[in-house]
Amino acid sequence: MTTDPPLTSTPAAANAASAAGNAASATPRPRAVLLIANPANPYSRGLRVARSLAAAGYDVEIAGTTGEQAPPEERDGDIVIRRYRPSGRWAAHATEMTGGAGGSGPRRRRLGPLSGWIQRAVKAFAWPVHVRGWWTTLRRDLPPADLYHAFGILAIPVALDLAAAARRAGRQGRVVYDVIDVILESNNYDRAPRPLLAWYRRRERRWVRRSDAVVTVNQPIADHLAATWPLRAPPTVLLNCQPRWTPPAPRLDHIRHATGIPPERKVVLFLGRLGRERGLEQAAEAVVRLEDAALVMLGFGPWADRLRERDRDPMFVGHHFTLPPVHPDDVPSWTASADVSIIAVPANSLNQRLSTPNKFWESLTAGTPVVVGRDLEVMRSIVEADGLGAIADPADPYDLARGLRDVLEQGGESLAAMRERCLAVTRTAYNWETAVQPYLALVAGLAGLGGR
Repeated sequence: MTTDPPLTSTPAAANAASAAGNAASATPRPRAVLLIANPANPYSRGLRVARSLAAAGYDVEIAGTTGEQAPPEERDGDIVIRRYRPSGRWAAHATEMTGGAGGSGPRRRRLGPLSGWIQRAVKAFAWPVHVRGWWTTLRRDLPPADLYHAFGILAIPVALDLAAAARRAGRQGRVVYDVIDVILESNNYDRAPRPLLAWYRRRERRWVRRSDAVVTVNQPIADHLAATWPLRAPPTVLLNCQPRWTPPAPRLDHIRHATGIPPERKVVLFLGRLGRERGLEQAAEAVVRLEDAALVMLGFGPWADRLRERDRDPMFVGHHFTLPPVHPDDVPSWTASADVSIIAVPANSLNQRLSTPNKFWESLTAGTPVVVGRDLEVMRSIVEADGLGAIADPADPYDLARGLRDVLEQGGESLAAMRERCLAVTRTAYNWETAVQPYLALVAGLAGLGGR
C-alpha cells in the first residue's frame, strides 16, 4: 500500500487559498421568487417547489397577496413568505382572497362611482384587473431575482416585467410559467364573450412566447399546451404529487377525534376548496344513502358557512361534518384516518376533465382509496390502472353511493390490499421526490444559459 506524501503549504499558497475561500463565501446564492396570486396561507404546490429550490441552493421568497388575516411575513425554514398589499390606481379593484391555498369566492371592493357597464368594461379590457394593484406593489417593492416561478395566469404578466427589470439590475431574470390550470378552458370563463375570450388567449400566447420555460401539472395538459401554443420545447411536467409518506401503525384517527364519529361509522372525506361545482351536494346525498357513513369536509372556501349549517340539518346531523383546513404537512395523517375520499367534480370543461388536483394525490399518498367522477379522464385512468378505488357518475347521488359501497363494503383483506396499492404507487411512481427531478433539471439548465 502506498501513502500520499504529507501536504505542505507556503505563505503564498495559504494566502491564495484564503482569498479563494473568501471569494466563494462572498458569492451570493441565486435568488428565486415564487409568485402566487393568493395569500399562500399556505399554497401546497408553491411550498413544495420552494422547499425543493431551497434544497438546490436558492434563496427563496414566496410573494403572495394579502388576505385571510395572514401575517405580512412569515418563514418556512429558510424560505420567506411575504404578502404584498395592492397599491396604486388599481388597488380599489383588488380582490381579497378569503380561502386557503387555491383562493375562494372573491370579496370585491366597490369600484367607486362608475356605472355597472363601465365597471364591466374596465374588468374586461384591463383583465386581470383584480391583481393589478398587487402587480404595482411587486414592481415597486420586490427585490430582483434570478428565477421567477409564476403560478398561473394571474402571475405570469408581472413575472415577465419583474424579470426584465432584474436583468437590467444584473440578475439572470429567468421566467418559468407554471400552468396550474387550463384556466381559459375552464368553467370560470365559459360565459365570456367569444371575441373577448379570443383576445385573452392571444395575450396568454404572447406571455408564453416571452417565458423561458413552461411547466404544468400532468402529461395530458402538457400535450394540450404543446398542440395549442408554438412552444420552443415541450412543457415540463411537474405533478402535484406529495412527498413519500409511511402511515404509522396503528393508523391515526384524527377525523374521529375531531368530530366524535363512532368507530363503526365509515368516514368519507372531501378535501380542498368548498364552493360551487365541486359535487358537494351530490356527495352529501350519496353518503346518507349508505348504511352507516359520514361525510367530512376538510377545507376552505366560500361555502364553509353553508356547509356548517348542513352539519346541523336533521337530515344530515351526525353524518355531515365541516372542518377547517390543516397545514399541507399534516394532510397525509388526517387523510389516512378516512376510509375513502370522494372527488365528485363535474367534468364540465376541458380543465376539469384533465385535472389531477392535490386532493387526489394526497389521498393516494395516505393510502386512502378514491371514488372519482367517470369523466375525470386522467384521474380515472390512474384509478382503473391500479385498482385504487371506484368510478361513478358525479351528478347521480345513487351512483356515487354505489361507488362508495364498492370500496367500503368489500372484505377487510380486499380493502387493506386496495389501501396498500395506493401507498405502493406513490412510493414508486407518484411522489414529489421523483416528480420534481425534471423541474430541477430545467431550472439548472436555465441557470446555465448565457444572456438573452
